[in-house]
Amino acid sequence: MVQEKVRVSTRTLRWRCVESRKDSKRLFYGRFILSPLMKGQAETIGIAMRRALLGEMEGTSITRAKSEKIPHEYSTIMGIQESIHEILMNLKEIVLRSNLYGIQDASICIKGPGYVTAQDLILPPSVEIVDNTQHIAILTEPVDFCIGLQIERYRGYHKKTTNNLQDGSFPIDAVFMPVRNTNYSIQSYGNGGNGSQKDEILFLEIWTNGSLTPKEALHGASRNLIDLFIPFLHGEEENLHFENDPYKINLTPFTFHNRFTKLKKNKKEIALKSIFIDQLELTPKTYNCLKRYNIHTLLDLLTKSQEELMKMEHFRSEDLKHILNILEKRNFAISFPNEPL
Repeated sequence: MVQEKVRVSTRTLRWRCVESRKDSKRLFYGRFILSPLMKGQAETIGIAMRRALLGEMEGTSITRAKSEKIPHEYSTIMGIQESIHEILMNLKEIVLRSNLYGIQDASICIKGPGYVTAQDLILPPSVEIVDNTQHIAILTEPVDFCIGLQIERYRGYHKKTTNNLQDGSFPIDAVFMPVRNTNYSIQSYGNGGNGSQKDEILFLEIWTNGSLTPKEALHGASRNLIDLFIPFLHGEEENLHFENDPYKINLTPFTFHNRFTKLKKNKKEIALKSIFIDQLELTPKTYNCLKRYNIHTLLDLLTKSQEELMKMEHFRSEDLKHILNILEKRNFAISFPNEPL
């Protein structure tokens, strides 16, 4: 049983897992409680967590299949029992676990006769199959079954385009949501005497597809909610005015190493490895962009030059300026390896 505490105002909230089970390789269940909450707080948290669990969690799916030998989605191939449409539907059911970002290639290449299952997929090293028994096709004759696949990590549900491509590429409806379902309920307790209100307990149930546990889903959804609200907690809106292009910010070339030498005059020294970027009050966009490129600590950040950061996908000059402003306002004392203060 897992139990953790967090101090909120004068109350100490406690959450714990009261039930956890694995019904199958693709169905995990967890039940959690959080208490004591004041009247109305359980409803607020329950609604937010349910939306975050179902809409904000990222998953990995096969989004496209390609074979130049296949004329169209509803065709059949001699020696394969299933139609191409049925094969695509089977590929859609494969559950993957990964930490990849962007688009990765995979494939299936097997010679019949025999059964084709998820274990026959040739995947990138960062991708795992949750249930390798998932059926794909039955080869009734000694035919070559070779298909190229495209794998993506995203969130939500993406419906394929209606127009079939002419190059033998077939989009697949992608269900990126690792949380299959979630419910919450509220229970009041206490007598509410002397004009006091009853306290509340929040019960939260989570079902996942096996690519992550309910506890991991709970932590991930909570982290996503925190990231969304951080901008409201720190600083005020900047009224920036620029000529012609309001979104353009011109920065002179520099490296982070050179910029932060100005901060080293402070007598305090902070170990760079112990400062994680989620402590820097970054915007969700900037935070997620750095995490995608394995930048987890301030040390990771300082080893990057401006040019290296600007090459990252979705990273813009305003993100760079935002990082610098935050660190300078925090007045970090920086010490670099083999360089005394």
